Amino acid sequence: MLQILLVKTSSMGDVIHNLPVIADVLAHYPEAQFDWMVEESFSEIPRLHPTVRNIIPVAVRRWRKSIFSSNTWHEIGDLRTRLKHTHYDAIIDTQGLLKSAAMAHFAQGEIHGMDCRSAREPAASLFYRHRYPVARNQHAVQRNRALAASALHYPVPQTLPDYGLGNSIRLQNTPGLPGHYAVFLHGTSRDAKLWPVSHWVALAEKLQPFNLQVLLPWSNPGEEKRAREIAAQCSNTLVLPRLELTAIAGILAGATLNIGVDTGLMHLSTALNKPSIAIYTDTNPEFTGVFPGIENQAVNIGCKAQVPAANDVFQLAMRFIQKDD
Repeated sequence: MLQILLVKTSSMGDVIHNLPVIADVLAHYPEAQFDWMVEESFSEIPRLHPTVRNIIPVAVRRWRKSIFSSNTWHEIGDLRTRLKHTHYDAIIDTQGLLKSAAMAHFAQGEIHGMDCRSAREPAASLFYRHRYPVARNQHAVQRNRALAASALHYPVPQTLPDYGLGNSIRLQNTPGLPGHYAVFLHGTSRDAKLWPVSHWVALAEKLQPFNLQVLLPWSNPGEEKRAREIAAQCSNTLVLPRLELTAIAGILAGATLNIGVDTGLMHLSTALNKPSIAIYTDTNPEFTGVFPGIENQAVNIGCKAQVPAANDVFQLAMRFIQKDD
């Protein structure tokens, strides 16, 4: 029985992009068992997958801020102690960064990773026992799958990815939740990635004749303010209370359609096999945009220095709404 440690620490979208590796491996090694090393703030993502056995959280982002703190070194020591108790048949670092490679080095077993020409940080390859070329001119999901295939000696899959979350999430029982709704994921990490409030309002109005309630989640005061600004101009919108990630996952899983900007939650929507439209205004989605799985449709619209029109997004939405009907 193969014992495998997957190392993909951050960010949310990157972690989600690594989920299909599990189904790929199981197709060739049905009894394989998986642990996952991940940044503590994203640990809920691999925990959603029914096959992941143990989550090994790290806190590199927090440790960097207090590198001289005794508590930081105590936590790192605890991590190293925990990892001494399990020997892995393969440690696969798909992150390709110095921080992930260094953390992987604490585990017991041979480390597999990309070679210096393929890794995001070439020096990370110095930590790997086994190094593989992985073409850069392909989506992150494909790169992860290719690396795992090389590490475990099976052909690189040519199928659409299976994220493994489609049947594992139940609809969150949130008071007042409508039966037929879309979710607008309007918040993101950088203002340059935002879509104008006026566009969200126009899109909500276009959806109103289809009896599709629009749910507006938020995670910080700025996002709450934007959500209420949108809702104040649209009668078919509902501002949700602040929710934990697992609760939002449940709401996304029950939606007719999820529409959002460049945010990790859009990748989660895709992994949940829900119709997903990702709006890009400041980045190129070619290599890191939403990537459809075996049971869903996901599309990207826009690119760097482009702001898609509300009507263009609506036309994409109609494909999913009409299919659902």
